[in-house]
Amino acid sequence: MTGWPLVPLREIVQSLERPQVPIAGKMYRQVGVKWWGEGAYERVAVDGAETRYARLFEIRTGDLVINKIWTRHGSVAVVPEHLDGCFVSNEFPTFVPLKAKIESRWLHWITKTRWFWNKCASLSQGTSGKDRIRPERFLSITVPLPSIEEQRRIVKQIDFVTNRLESVESLRLETDKAIRRLLLSAYQKATNGAKRLPLAQIAPLRRRPVKIDDAISYPELGVRSFGKGTFHKPALEGVLVGTKKLFRIEEGDLLFNIVFAWEGAVAVASKDDHGRFGSHRFLTCVTDPELALPEFLCFHFLTEMGLDQLGQASPGGAGRNRTLGVDKVAKIAVPVPDLEKQLSFMMLLKQFDAQKTLAGQINDEMLALEHSLLNQAFSIEDFTANASAK
Repeated sequence: MTGWPLVPLREIVQSLERPQVPIAGKMYRQVGVKWWGEGAYERVAVDGAETRYARLFEIRTGDLVINKIWTRHGSVAVVPEHLDGCFVSNEFPTFVPLKAKIESRWLHWITKTRWFWNKCASLSQGTSGKDRIRPERFLSITVPLPSIEEQRRIVKQIDFVTNRLESVESLRLETDKAIRRLLLSAYQKATNGAKRLPLAQIAPLRRRPVKIDDAISYPELGVRSFGKGTFHKPALEGVLVGTKKLFRIEEGDLLFNIVFAWEGAVAVASKDDHGRFGSHRFLTCVTDPELALPEFLCFHFLTEMGLDQLGQASPGGAGRNRTLGVDKVAKIAVPVPDLEKQLSFMMLLKQFDAQKTLAGQINDEMLALEHSLLNQAFSIEDFTANASAK
């Protein structure tokens, strides 16, 4: 980036509002902006009679849009073509790039760099975790600005590589779907004609309450939604536990997060999870080894039928108002084929898990490649050094 000028945004983009007073009966496509440069996305459309805003603002392809509240978290995006003509509220200031000075795609890639997010964060201010950035301060951010020709040349190279990466990711997702269909077919074959038993009979609830010692720390365990497994939380110091009850988790436990079980917060505790702790919101069920495998039961609860059963056992509204009932989940009837069939299915599932692990590693490498590409394209080290010197 040697020789590239650092130019404040106010010199290369201009604020622009396209206000409309909402009309009852007219649907307005709404847009939000994801964190960390992940781009703009379409939200649920709203009837003009239902919006709480007196005015909505139209956005067009190539506009630069920010979320004033979350700009500090990289909530900045260039509007893609498929969102042309959508609307945002007054919390989303909009700017139009001056075409004679800057390419929209150049801005697009800048919004995906960490140094840009850091600059946004440093200029945000506020309270209650909502550090809004004022548009005039946002426009003071300086960005590298080579000639239009150089911008186009670099953008063309970045787009070429990222398009290839996206093709690889698309192929991976299609492969995952195909394997998932294969697993479901194998599961249906294994459970066809199988006896059904209540969960309480094959994997009864087992609590292992802990007597809290103020001098000891308790590493906690969490369960992700959508069948994405467990994760480790920081250790909780005994002196800070207070009235909270903790229960020990052991390898092989079938785990349910009772708050989000209805959306697939189900997992089997691994060897690495052994000895961690969960609150009363985590149910630990221990499978009878003569009847079932915990991984087989977990797979069942992540099928359409299993999720429906968990939903039925989680009365209430949405989110935290839907809590899995202990008595209700105990009565859920689960298909229990012979152990031999379960073992055969589990071998297939392990192959799939190995494939997912490898795919995850490849995905991480692709993300690292994209970040490396952006770092090289924008010469981040030179840029930050030059910016701090100013």
